[in-house]
Amino acid sequence: MRDYRKLDVWKKAHVMVLFVYSDILPMFPVSERNDLHSQVKRDAYSVPLNIVEGAGRNSDQDFARFLDMALGSCHEVEYACLLAADFRYLNEEKYLEINNKINEVKAMLIGLLKRLRR
Repeated sequence: MRDYRKLDVWKKAHVMVLFVYSDILPMFPVSERNDLHSQVKRDAYSVPLNIVEGAGRNSDQDFARFLDMALGSCHEVEYACLLAADFRYLNEEKYLEINNKINEVKAMLIGLLKRLRR
């Protein structure tokens, strides 16, 4: 078992979630509260939650499986934010900011997965 709070990828994912809540979700119209807004929120917090759950597992194989799920959630939040930008809920600056944060987390997850699978 690992202490997830010591994992740099979890720290980055946590910052990403905080950014989604503070800077991205408030830009959505009220009409999206139960749809895309809710989806972005779930996708975002799913990333660090899967890292945390995987860190609590006893094998590298189990940990990797949860990191794969976290990576999938990253892809989901990436697309949901692209869709929000295309709907003009997000301005270009906020879209680029969240996209950079997502890409950092994805790169770190991929790197950690490669190390675990060696």
